[in-house]
Amino acid sequence: MVWITLKRAEEPQFLYEAPATTPVASLIPAIADLYNLRLRLKRLVDAGRDLIEYGPIKPESEYGYTEEQLDSLGKEKMVEKKEVEINGRKVLMNPDPTGRRTGEAPTQDLADILRKTLDNAEACLSADLVKLNKCLTKDILEEAFANVQGAVMIAFPMNIPEWDPVREALEDKEDLSGTQASKDIIPAGEASLWWAGKELLPPHPLSHYTGTNNKTKIIAKLQKRGQGPPLREPPVSEQQQKEMMAYYYRKQEQQKKLMENDEDEYLHSPWANPKSLKSAFTGIGDVSWRPR
Repeated sequence: MVWITLKRAEEPQFLYEAPATTPVASLIPAIADLYNLRLRLKRLVDAGRDLIEYGPIKPESEYGYTEEQLDSLGKEKMVEKKEVEINGRKVLMNPDPTGRRTGEAPTQDLADILRKTLDNAEACLSADLVKLNKCLTKDILEEAFANVQGAVMIAFPMNIPEWDPVREALEDKEDLSGTQASKDIIPAGEASLWWAGKELLPPHPLSHYTGTNNKTKIIAKLQKRGQGPPLREPPVSEQQQKEMMAYYYRKQEQQKKLMENDEDEYLHSPWANPKSLKSAFTGIGDVSWRPR
C-alpha cells in the first residue's frame, strides 16, 4: 500500500492508503469524499456541543427573547442550571445567551453519554493519527456518525427538530450557502491532487508517479482544480525557526560579553598554565611555597 499523508495548506489532515495500481481517476474522488465527510463530522461535533449546552435550536422566526422573557430572566438571575420536567421528560433549563436555542438541555447523565460520543468522534479527526500511522477510512467516519446519532436518540427520544444543525449534519441535508464552511468543501469532480510539484492526472495509475513499491510514503495536497500548484512549504517549520532565532540570539549575547571582557584574567586559569603538561607527567600538582 502507498501511504498518502493528505495536507490542506500546511496542516496535515489524515493518512490514506491505496495500492500502487490504483487509477488516479478513482483515487482523487475517494480522497475528496473522505475529506468532505471529515469536514461534515467536524461540523456535527461542534453543533453537538451546543446541543448539550443549550438544547435544540429554535425556528429562525423565533430567535431571540421577548421583553417579558428578558425581564423574567433578569429577575431570576439564573446562575445555575435548573432541572425541570417538560412534557413528561426531565430537562436541564439553561437559557441560551444568544436566544437561538430553546435552553432545554439534556440532564447530566444523558449529556455525559452524548459528550463522550462526541469526544470519540472528534478523536477520528485528530491530526495526531498521522503521527501514529493510523489511516482514516470511510467506514471509521460512518461509524462515528452512527454512534452520534444513537447518542442523540438516547438524549432526545422524541428526536430533535429537522432544522437543527445536528440533525441536518446527520442526514446530510445542510444548507451551507454563504458560509465559510461551503468554501472549505472540495467537490469530488473539482478536486485535484498534487505531489512533488506535479499534479496527478487521471489517465495514469498511482504507480506512474510513485513507482511500483507498495511501501512508499508521500505527502500530497488536495485543492480545487484550476488553482494551479499549491504553495511550497518553508524549509523549516515555525517552531524550528523560533528555536534557531533563540539559539543565535544566545550566541550573539555571549559574543558581546566576550568582546566586553578584554582583560587578562584568563591567564590565571588552569588551562592557560604553560607548565600544565609537565605537571601532568611528573604527577606534581599545584604546589605553592607561600601560605595561602
